[in-house]
Amino acid sequence: MRSRTSGMWWGTALEAPDPGLLARFYAELLEWPIVHEEPGTAVLAPPQGAVYIVFQEAPGYRPPTWPPTDGAQRTMMHLDFQVADLDEAVTEAVALGASLAPDQPQDHVRVLFDPAGHPFCLCRDDG
Repeated sequence: MRSRTSGMWWGTALEAPDPGLLARFYAELLEWPIVHEEPGTAVLAPPQGAVYIVFQEAPGYRPPTWPPTDGAQRTMMHLDFQVADLDEAVTEAVALGASLAPDQPQDHVRVLFDPAGHPFCLCRDDG
């Protein structure tokens, strides 16, 4: 986009029944600060800036199913995080409120659900 200049932010938005709660989960998981919060919205950004994740209130929110199931809410997107120690990262995420998905399709990846039910992946760094 020609209208973008160096230093402009970009990001993604996740819907949740309680955006502040979900933002606090990811803030702890990633060690990123919440840079803005108001009723219905919370914004998380890494210390280096320019990228953000917005959490927005969604009345009637239904968590997606994973793996996909016919007739159920599909996952529209998910977050991936590369980690050095997969077991340690899973333990930390679960202690913060995540849950491990019952279906794990790859040895070097763990699929988890955040407190609002969004799937996210922890991916081991195999070089």
